[in-house]
Amino acid sequence: MSQEPRMYLLFLFLFLSHGVASHRVPDSGQDLHPLLQKMAEEIIDGSYLNALLDLIQFQSSHGWTADLSHRVLAYLNSRNVAFTIPSLQAAVENHLEQRLYQPQKLLEDLRETDAQQFHTAMKCLLEDKKDLLELEDLVIDLGEIRKQALQSPGVNRSLFLVTLERCFQVLNALECVEILGRVLRGSSGSLLQPDITEKLPWDLREDAFKNLSAVFKDLYDQTSAHSQRALYSWMTGILQTSSNATDNSVSWVSAENLWILGRYMVHLSFEEIVKISPVEIGLFISYDNATKQLDTVYDITPELAQAFLEKISSSSFDMRNTSTIHRLGLLVCFYDDLDLLDAAVAQVLLHQMIKCSHLRGFQAGVQKLKANLLDIAMENQTLNETLGSLSDAVVGLSHSQLESLSPEAVHGAISTLNQVSGWAKGQIIILSAKYLAHEKMIEAGDPASGIVEIRGAFFKEVSLFNLRREPGFNTTVLKEKELRRSQALFLYELLSKSTRRPEELLSTGQLVKGVTCSHIDAMSADSFLAHFHYFENNLSLLSPYQVNCLAWKYWEVSRSSMPSFLLAALPARYLASVPASQCVPFLISLGKSQLDSLVLDSHKKNSVLRKVQQCLNNSIADEYAVDIMGKLLCHLPAAVLHRGVSARAWATALHGLRACPDLSPEQKAAVRLRLLEQHGLPQNWTAETMKDLGPFLVLFSGDELSSVATKFPDILQQTAARIAGTFPPQEFLWAVFESVRNMSEKNPRSAPSPGCHGVMAPSSGDIFKLAEANACWAPEDLLCMEEHTFTRHVELLGAVRGFSPPQLMTLKEKAVQVWDLPSYWKEYHIASLGRIALTLNESELEQLDLSSIDTVASLSQQTEWTPGQAKSILQGFLEDSGYTIQDLKSFHLVGLGVALCAMNVTEISLIRISEFRVVVARIGTLLCSTHVLAEFKRKAEVVFGDPTDWSGSVLQELGTIAAGLTKEELQMLDKDLMPYFQPSAIKCLPDEIFKELSAEQIASLGPENAAAVTPAQRRQLSTLQLQSLQWALDGANTRSWLDTPPSASPTRTPSSSSPPGVPVTWGPWLGCPLLVLLPKTVW
Repeated sequence: MSQEPRMYLLFLFLFLSHGVASHRVPDSGQDLHPLLQKMAEEIIDGSYLNALLDLIQFQSSHGWTADLSHRVLAYLNSRNVAFTIPSLQAAVENHLEQRLYQPQKLLEDLRETDAQQFHTAMKCLLEDKKDLLELEDLVIDLGEIRKQALQSPGVNRSLFLVTLERCFQVLNALECVEILGRVLRGSSGSLLQPDITEKLPWDLREDAFKNLSAVFKDLYDQTSAHSQRALYSWMTGILQTSSNATDNSVSWVSAENLWILGRYMVHLSFEEIVKISPVEIGLFISYDNATKQLDTVYDITPELAQAFLEKISSSSFDMRNTSTIHRLGLLVCFYDDLDLLDAAVAQVLLHQMIKCSHLRGFQAGVQKLKANLLDIAMENQTLNETLGSLSDAVVGLSHSQLESLSPEAVHGAISTLNQVSGWAKGQIIILSAKYLAHEKMIEAGDPASGIVEIRGAFFKEVSLFNLRREPGFNTTVLKEKELRRSQALFLYELLSKSTRRPEELLSTGQLVKGVTCSHIDAMSADSFLAHFHYFENNLSLLSPYQVNCLAWKYWEVSRSSMPSFLLAALPARYLASVPASQCVPFLISLGKSQLDSLVLDSHKKNSVLRKVQQCLNNSIADEYAVDIMGKLLCHLPAAVLHRGVSARAWATALHGLRACPDLSPEQKAAVRLRLLEQHGLPQNWTAETMKDLGPFLVLFSGDELSSVATKFPDILQQTAARIAGTFPPQEFLWAVFESVRNMSEKNPRSAPSPGCHGVMAPSSGDIFKLAEANACWAPEDLLCMEEHTFTRHVELLGAVRGFSPPQLMTLKEKAVQVWDLPSYWKEYHIASLGRIALTLNESELEQLDLSSIDTVASLSQQTEWTPGQAKSILQGFLEDSGYTIQDLKSFHLVGLGVALCAMNVTEISLIRISEFRVVVARIGTLLCSTHVLAEFKRKAEVVFGDPTDWSGSVLQELGTIAAGLTKEELQMLDKDLMPYFQPSAIKCLPDEIFKELSAEQIASLGPENAAAVTPAQRRQLSTLQLQSLQWALDGANTRSWLDTPPSASPTRTPSSSSPPGVPVTWGPWLGCPLLVLLPKTVW
């Protein structure tokens, strides 16, 4: 299946047979150079890596002549070696495949090379200039070899280990450090395990030590906490040894040593920081790159930051000097010298604190410091005067403060305000109104300069209707634009009529989204193979159906060279074509892809995973197996995770499992058991263990986490912040909640509100730290919240998904308490409610001022409205705004969102076609009832014509509106259009209509749409229809004449020759990276 080993084979084949037809082979190799004799002996012994290294060494010092290949053949004959070209081919291929796919063997080979051969191998990795090795009419592309080697799973591990073991004996230290840097930067960070420091040299020259330390600093974020601590110990051990400090009273931490440590300076102990000489800390702060270094200490703690600040203060630097403040980097986030601070300095500090969002945790303290500085910055000045100089602290201004601003002040500070992130919706509404009041809606010339000029993500909002009317499209104008799939389908078809070069279309931004099966089928074998890399490099943009089409095309034209991951897109039985000898390339290829998006059917996925387990023999023997697995690690069954991963492989596997987005309950249980076996209960973990295993804390019970909440509250809260956006277990949230409450109890609180004695009301800091764990507050706690705290954080609270109805009702009650009855609420109040608004009953919704479509749009972002509530929102907008249905513009329709689903048939018919056609795609995202979708479908017919004339791009554009098709219309659709329904439309099709699809139409749905079929729809299908559905799920080829079962053994069928203009390349891996040979002739 892989063609890579053939690179070497072809090289030796051409090398040994070069000129045989035109030259007499000498009787012996007595005049053969000793190095070439040695090479020939290694060929006889099967040591092909050594042979190649000798060849490279010979060529570098002697050059190559045409007769040398014949002399080598003569020598082999004189040794009575029964080598024929075919037998040599088989031997070479087998050997090189082992080295490519079993990098442990490569490690052994490199360990056994002699000093000169190893020196040559290291030089191959190191050199950039001489990338082409020319041998008469052959060229060995060493640059491509090096590139592929450093990107091959497991190969970089072998190169890393052997470089540490041998390089420093044969090359100078600087060269070895450069090689280590290249290998490490091509890895995932898992190569740097804590025990690696045992292999690091302790006697490096100063320049080599600095360079290697720089490599470790660059990889800091990819390195585990335990490994960081181990590398820190190695670095400081060398630094302490080389320092002039004679006793413990003198610090070894000089200015230069701080610079060498870089981000590792956060591992210095409090005591070591205190001992640093004021002179040395002053020198360090004076360095030009000190600010850059301090800007990256993202994981510094408040205690260490304070120690550094005090030490800097004790030097000759004035901590209130603007120049000094600019040099503090992230230390500024912990600045605490606020006594008698003047407003100008406070403004400088606020400007520098923009970078504090990069800190790992401690954001509540940052927000508190910003609030204090904000108060100081505005002393003796009005907010109108200081607005433009408050940096991103302006997001801390209350609604009432923002309302007090003059339109002129907002207009004057707009460039600063535009650069600030973190605005709440309510704040944006107030500021926008102020700005527009100043502008007075002045017209600024021609508002539109053509659709083709719309840039970036905004282009996705252009309707298909308007695209079809625009004549000015070409590949150049589309390069930087984001496309919906419906847009891409239309544009690819349009441009393919005028562009005969596939690469021009396939290399144009996101246009590859629009490639159809018919486009792929129409490509010749040569053209498809030559352009396949465009598809491969943009897999994330392709739909499962497009990948399925690619897989069938590849199977048809060149199955012998087919990338293994594409086999997963074919019916499950095709996996049988992968023999045991090809398991490793199969695993590597599949491990680089996203299996969940490649295989959507659970039964088929299980078949793929059974093949994976078969290839692994149900176990992970070592770290090399983990390297090869890649993302497949996330899909290993629980039994394999629990008992099948060896102790040797576990640390590397754990590094990969941290990144798995969605482990099953069984997998989580298995990982938890392994963690308990290896590390014990969380109560016994160290700080480094906590940091490394942070993502797995969600696997433990509340009792197991209780000690963590007390012992490492900051790390626990940082972990919670990192997994924001997921749905962590309730017990984990409770542990986070308790850790925050325990810290809050130590801080002084203001007097409780009447009736709230004994109640722990949420503070501003609590709410900010807790995020999703705010769901743990009791309703009475929420009701006792201070008014300013509620106002400041209502939007954050409205975003908590775990709040129960009683909690949301309490928050609504709090809103009434703070803002009065709903009839008094302003637009920014309503916009900030989030999920709290869902508790408003129909009567309360009718009281709201819904005259602004922006207000309605904020409500329509919630998807859990009842039909009655949605109807109240729709009617409230129409009544308060004074609009009729006929008056609604396209932006009104978009803003109404789910409220459109509350329209009746008569109301929908009144929507103007000119407005509807602009926002069809947006309306097609709504999950409305069948009769509503049917009416929208009728309007779509006015825009796009009769359904029998619809194209794939139109079906994509319509989204759920396509579910409004009648039984008769659905039956008349061509089967080739079925993949272009959106999955959401398939789900919305009524069961009684879906069953009217023909077996052929169902078989043509494609994998993604077939996976969207609901259980209720499935129950209505006949046996034949169910069989067709399974074909679609399995990725069967609907063109049955191509869908033939594979042979039992995958014979290597000859693939097409490369097309004219494309050089023939082969690419295996031969130790000093993958060998790429190019014919020297230019086609």
